Amino acid sequence: MLCDLPCIAVLKFLAGAAMTDEITQAFAHPSVRADAMAGDPTTPLDRISLRDHIVSVEIGAFQAERGTTQRVSFNVVVEVAPLTGPIDDDVDRILSYDKVTEAIAAALASERLNLLETLAAKVAELILIEPQAERVFVRIEKLDRGPGALGVEIVRSRDAVTEVDNVDDTPHPRVVFLSNEAIEDGGLERHVDALIADGMPLILCVGASDIAAPDAHHKMAQRRIDLLAIEQNAWCLAGKSDRFIVVETRTELDWAMRNGQISVWAPSKIVLDAVDGPSASPSDAEALVAWFAAEMDARELVMIGASMPKADVPVRVLDL
Repeated sequence: MLCDLPCIAVLKFLAGAAMTDEITQAFAHPSVRADAMAGDPTTPLDRISLRDHIVSVEIGAFQAERGTTQRVSFNVVVEVAPLTGPIDDDVDRILSYDKVTEAIAAALASERLNLLETLAAKVAELILIEPQAERVFVRIEKLDRGPGALGVEIVRSRDAVTEVDNVDDTPHPRVVFLSNEAIEDGGLERHVDALIADGMPLILCVGASDIAAPDAHHKMAQRRIDLLAIEQNAWCLAGKSDRFIVVETRTELDWAMRNGQISVWAPSKIVLDAVDGPSASPSDAEALVAWFAAEMDARELVMIGASMPKADVPVRVLDL
């Protein structure tokens, strides 16, 4: 029994060392994690890295994080397949550092995000589209939310990314704006049946009801109130038919368009999360829906019981 004691001590020592290594990797630069997770040493992968890339951006799920920017730090390591043959000092043969910073910029520009996890996944996916990239380590940290850095780190490999092709399978809907008179009109269902007859996805939009919204005497608060007033009216419209489903996110809208659901747009989330949001006030419902139609790359905007707004998509007006 006594002879086993040295072995037990060695095992405890090794376990402690392994735990120390894991902690070191967790808090070190992602390049340390990349080294620790290296594959077959006979076919090593090259690595490029981006360290302490700081961007000021609006991000976060808390209300205090809306309408303001905070510093976010990016550390990225990309494992790339070694080049065959001479490089010849040719930048087109390697994965440029610019591809990493461009992936970050593109992910930030696509939409306002609440979660660092979502942002990290978007950055990783954009990098792994590049043919040289095999695996990527992304660490993102908020620098202004407390006395320390708050962040996430993810690892993604090429085999976890869906192949990207050039086929545009994005639905292009028909966006329809209904005036309050159109909502109450007895011919509403008839209009809807005619608009979905050709199979084009349909998204219904409304403005606020005729009941005046509260006056907040504060720009940001009033914007929220006006958006919520539209959403109240959206729910009133949805109450008129089991076919009308109130939807607030782009993901839900994409699913609805692919599955033949008639959506009623609740605008708050998409408007507030937009990187390049509408210049029009939510109280200008026609201008807001024109912006939304362009964001959705709609085939057309149909105005029922309302005047024709200035829009970047084809517009037609239907009488009640």
